[in-house]
Amino acid sequence: MQPIPGAPARPPGHEPVQNANRPGEQPLSTMQRTVLERLVIRLIALTQQQSAEVWAGIRHDLGLKNDAPLLSRHFPAAEQHLNQRVETATQNHATRQVISQLTELLSQGNNRQAVSDFIRQQFGQTALSQLTPQQLKTVLTMLQNNQITIPQPQQRPATERPLLPAEHNSLNQAVTKLAAATGESGKLIWQSMLELSGVKSGELIPAKQFAPLMTWLQARQTLSTHPAPTLQIIQTVLKQPLDGNELRGITEYAQQTWQATPQTILTPAQVQDILNQVFLRRTERASGMFEVHDVQPIYLPFVAPIVDAVKAVSTRPGFFFIVLMIVAVLFWLVS
Repeated sequence: MQPIPGAPARPPGHEPVQNANRPGEQPLSTMQRTVLERLVIRLIALTQQQSAEVWAGIRHDLGLKNDAPLLSRHFPAAEQHLNQRVETATQNHATRQVISQLTELLSQGNNRQAVSDFIRQQFGQTALSQLTPQQLKTVLTMLQNNQITIPQPQQRPATERPLLPAEHNSLNQAVTKLAAATGESGKLIWQSMLELSGVKSGELIPAKQFAPLMTWLQARQTLSTHPAPTLQIIQTVLKQPLDGNELRGITEYAQQTWQATPQTILTPAQVQDILNQVFLRRTERASGMFEVHDVQPIYLPFVAPIVDAVKAVSTRPGFFFIVLMIVAVLFWLVS
């Protein structure tokens, strides 16, 4: 049998190699390999990885076997893979440098407390590791430019120590849970706690308020999912239930403020106001303080019930004039 004219003779069983001449099937060009090698060198400098490890990662990302050569058609994907890794490594390297600079500055003076207060108030966080790279840069820049207020040491009695890191972390975890349950900003929740605690700028929350704040946070979280919260429900969810005096005071407050009974369904704003009142009353009592309405006058003690009566009917104009006349007559008789 004669071979077909124009076709080269080939041994039986051997097919022509057609892929070698297809576009993209050639090995990497010198320029392509140079581009990839430069990116690999940059990545090694940023991550301390080995060259073989980086090339193996490229092949794995492209779905190639470890011994498979890179072809020119693989170049775009390989370049994109390396560029992404170099960008991520550059960001991580910059973040490590920022943290290193911050760590050095935190050891000076009261910088650590100043930064702790700042990130808690501005970002709702308690640790640098919880901040984004941009937030870390902001903190470093402001600290370097003396734009973060350096708190002065606070003079406290020995019994009024600030919160321990573990206590602060517990509060932050409770804030995170409440924010997830209500959709509120953690920053705003912290701001409410600081206002409730009455701390001044640059001053830490005293440890004696840790338990009332935890009660406040846990009660808010539990009540946020309750369909019909009332004073009675609030009493049941408090970790430390209201005692007799507290219950009377809170009941009177709800009655005077919203004409609410223990069975009245409260709005979320009213629930938070009630919990605020519980916190304030308990922290005042723990501090040895008392409210003005608890003080009994030392003169004309029998007038106190009359004054209470005036308060009770002051919202009813029809009786207000009559009560005033009665009070005037009584004062005239006494004098």
